[in-house]
Amino acid sequence: MDTNELKFLLKLLGCPNYRSSLSASGFKAFKGKDKICQSLGDRELVDYSREIASVKILPPGNALLKLESAQLPITDQEFKVLEKISKAAGKVSPSKIKVSSLKAPEKEAILKTLSERGLIDAESKIKKTKAEVWLTERALEYLREDYSPKGAATIRLDLLNNYLRFLRKSLHSKPEEVSTSAPTSRESAAVTIINLTDEEILETIRRLDRELGTDNYLPIFHLRQKLQPPLSREEVDKVLYRLEEADQIELSTLAEPRDYTPEQIDAGISQISGGSLFFITAI
Repeated sequence: MDTNELKFLLKLLGCPNYRSSLSASGFKAFKGKDKICQSLGDRELVDYSREIASVKILPPGNALLKLESAQLPITDQEFKVLEKISKAAGKVSPSKIKVSSLKAPEKEAILKTLSERGLIDAESKIKKTKAEVWLTERALEYLREDYSPKGAATIRLDLLNNYLRFLRKSLHSKPEEVSTSAPTSRESAAVTIINLTDEEILETIRRLDRELGTDNYLPIFHLRQKLQPPLSREEVDKVLYRLEEADQIELSTLAEPRDYTPEQIDAGISQISGGSLFFITAI
């Protein structure tokens, strides 16, 4: 994501319930707010108040208009709105759909109903007035567990403070369970720092692969970034060996080292015969 999108998310982190009016003073400095919201919304990182921007009739809608009045599965008002839409050439905005005695909120509700029934195609956009924007659960999970800053950017300290407060709150609300038992062998050792099972780590591998789009060839350094700490490097290696021995994953070597940094390559599992295991494939 670009710097403005990151700043937008961090600003929302400082709002009550991670929600704010889009016209609030804290968001006035953002140029192209609608574009930022749309971009983040497409990635399901934010959601916002919406309104229907345009509609067009679909074939089922045209077919319904040809039915006898006694057979119509919609109300008279819905029929009138649908009829108006059918007479437009292509898309039409709600303001151009004129039905006497029908107020704007009622028209909006009818358009939503017609869209839900598959009679019209409705395109939505951010509300023009009193729009609100909020962080989604996906965004909170991403910022808490997966976000990895790269490159250079200028970030105000108050935005950084929002992020730090969010992370501290997450840590306090999810205390980690610590065990003092020590592993006994590579085959039977349990993860000792937190109570993660091998199955949970396998699911973490699959989730990272989906989120990063690595086509079931997840580089090990991504898993290390996720689990170290609290796990040690040796403990992650042991989990991977156990999963491989259980035929739940395959570990493979790196053929093209020039595609990765020395640090990323070093995150692989070194082999006595030379080289290192670098990719994880879930079976």
